[in-house]
Amino acid sequence: MSRRRDQQRHEAMRRLDPDYKGFRGHGSEPSRPGNVPLEQVTCSICGRKRNVPRGVALEQGESYACSRCSE
Repeated sequence: MSRRRDQQRHEAMRRLDPDYKGFRGHGSEPSRPGNVPLEQVTCSICGRKRNVPRGVALEQGESYACSRCSE
């Protein structure tokens, strides 16, 4: 992205949220409705780390199985 586009995007975000301090990750952009907080969980079967909604992570905990392994 060019510097001009970055500045325009930052100004647009400032208009949406006057307290906007700059880019802090894709999940914290105010223009994205319905952001669900994600938490990293390791699959108990394949051992891969997956980002899942926090509610699922708390509910399943150590017994979490990713969608690939559950098929």
